[in-house]
Amino acid sequence: MADLQCLLPTHQPRVSDHMEQIKDMISQIINNDCAYLIDGDVFFSVDKSPNYGQLSGQKLEDHRAGERVAVDSRKRNPADFALWKAAKPGELSWDSPWGPGRPGWHIECSAMSAHYLSFQFDIHGGGIDLIFPHHENEIAQTCAACQESGVSYWMHNGHVTNNNEKMSKSLGNFFTIRQITQRYHPLALRHFLISAHYRSPLNYTVSQLDSASDAVYYIYQTLQDCEDALSPFQGGRLKEVPEQKDKTVRITSAARECISNLRSEFQTKMSDDLNTAQILTVAFQEALKFINTSLNMLKKKQQKQQQLSMIESLIAVEKEVKEVLNILGLLPSSTYLEVLEQLKDKALKRAGMVENDVLHLIEERTLARKNKDFSKSDQIRADLTVKGIALMDVGDGTIWRPCVPVEQEHNALPVEQTASTTG
Repeated sequence: MADLQCLLPTHQPRVSDHMEQIKDMISQIINNDCAYLIDGDVFFSVDKSPNYGQLSGQKLEDHRAGERVAVDSRKRNPADFALWKAAKPGELSWDSPWGPGRPGWHIECSAMSAHYLSFQFDIHGGGIDLIFPHHENEIAQTCAACQESGVSYWMHNGHVTNNNEKMSKSLGNFFTIRQITQRYHPLALRHFLISAHYRSPLNYTVSQLDSASDAVYYIYQTLQDCEDALSPFQGGRLKEVPEQKDKTVRITSAARECISNLRSEFQTKMSDDLNTAQILTVAFQEALKFINTSLNMLKKKQQKQQQLSMIESLIAVEKEVKEVLNILGLLPSSTYLEVLEQLKDKALKRAGMVENDVLHLIEERTLARKNKDFSKSDQIRADLTVKGIALMDVGDGTIWRPCVPVEQEHNALPVEQTASTTG
């Protein structure tokens, strides 16, 4: 969780530490005539819950008893569920007014949430498979204990699938976070996880993670380039132009529009049931493009006022981009350079290489180009691209960066005879 930059909960309660709260809530439900005792078991009476089914939309009369589990003939209604279960020989148990036993499946959630959050709180999360019966039963028993109880928003997340099949241990297609982050940066995984709406199923594929990894590399490289370009002007060096002391430096209209669009889109999408799937697309990408375009312009000779306006514009847009990343948990705790190096290390691991291997191939390619052996130099670049390593010719040298692995295409035009890649 720390690697994924998830904030820790204020409380992380254990059921076994809250047996008194659980037993108190069960007693309150019994006192309100919504539960009954049979042979040391305490069952909740769904017939006493007039709104039972309000969350899932299911009706009691539509349930066919015995389809999933054997029906307990002692129940008044087959849909009644256990609040407390009498201990069986050899089972872990706790003393209670109804004899030794343990809590039912649902009651601990109600008791602990009421203890820490009160009977009324804003957001309740959980997997989509918990809507019925777990959360439906939770609502019923909590309302039976306190009529004023309520949850403002139920947020149920979709399942993660693997190549469109639900992940499960039985199918052998189950991956842990630790396994994935051995090959991909945790922030790439976080980017992937928010690339779909939380209520929608999320299909895990290697190509999706490759794309997410490439996306975060582009983000952090852009911010690193911006930081490098602005560093000479930071620390109070930005001042008004001497011959225009009555005027302050203003950001450009393009920067204002960029910031306005990013704020508007972010607010709109996040207000639409936290629609993170579309947050890092249109306006956010335009902001990154604005930064890169402005950085290129900053390298050119400009009038002082125009240069200062461009610098202020970059600072303003960069700040807005970082604010979005911070809210989404994608602003790294370490430096951009450190994250970029970590992303490169992960790419090398996936490629089965070390950096010296890449540097050696760059030297081979440079020699091939010098000898006008473009076929060999193109093949070296193509072979590396297949492994997720992109070569970029910058000035008189060549650097490398991770990329999405690309299948080799036969009969493609030689790269060296078309144009060199510089970005």
